Amino acid sequence: MFEPIRITFKRKFLAGLVITVPVTLTIVVIASLFKFIDGILGQFFDMFLGMHIAGLGFIAAVGIIFLVGIISTNVFGKRVLNLVEYIFLNIPVFKSIYTSLKQLIDAFSPDSKGSFNKFVIAEYPRASCYAFGFLTKECTVRYDNEELKLKTVYIPTNNLYMGEIVLLDDRSITYTNIPIEEGIRIVLSGGIATPALITATKEGA
Repeated sequence: MFEPIRITFKRKFLAGLVITVPVTLTIVVIASLFKFIDGILGQFFDMFLGMHIAGLGFIAAVGIIFLVGIISTNVFGKRVLNLVEYIFLNIPVFKSIYTSLKQLIDAFSPDSKGSFNKFVIAEYPRASCYAFGFLTKECTVRYDNEELKLKTVYIPTNNLYMGEIVLLDDRSITYTNIPIEEGIRIVLSGGIATPALITATKEGA
């Protein structure tokens, strides 16, 4: 009698856990981001207004980002942003941080020339072992008057923002029909969002 009740409780609890954990983590991340941004910009408003208004700093941050987006779409704004970028690139510490972050963000932009080209399956780190990755560029290795055509593949190892860059030949790469956006979703979900059937080819686009 107690065994079916225990099994039913376990199933229902696990089902509830699967639903509540992602929701809870999402709320925690958003709340932490809200507090972080609001804590930075909110201090300036506290000085001017003489009182604290929760959320005002966060709203200001959203407004600033939107304003920067508007400015960046016109000729004058682009010149200003290019000047700011030029200044950052000439400051040793800022240069390394800014360049790395900009390249990472550009990689996820479909309109950027430095974006990921294809979502692929790479035979890595050894034969008969496969990993999802993003095709970025091609390169040629020249040695002893011979040339070796290789593909640069970014393989995430920590969610999405950290990973390994590997050079593979075409024999080690399978090109999928999965869009970059869906590939990012698959990686962030820990593979849970992987479709049951993946159409692929051994020939690159």
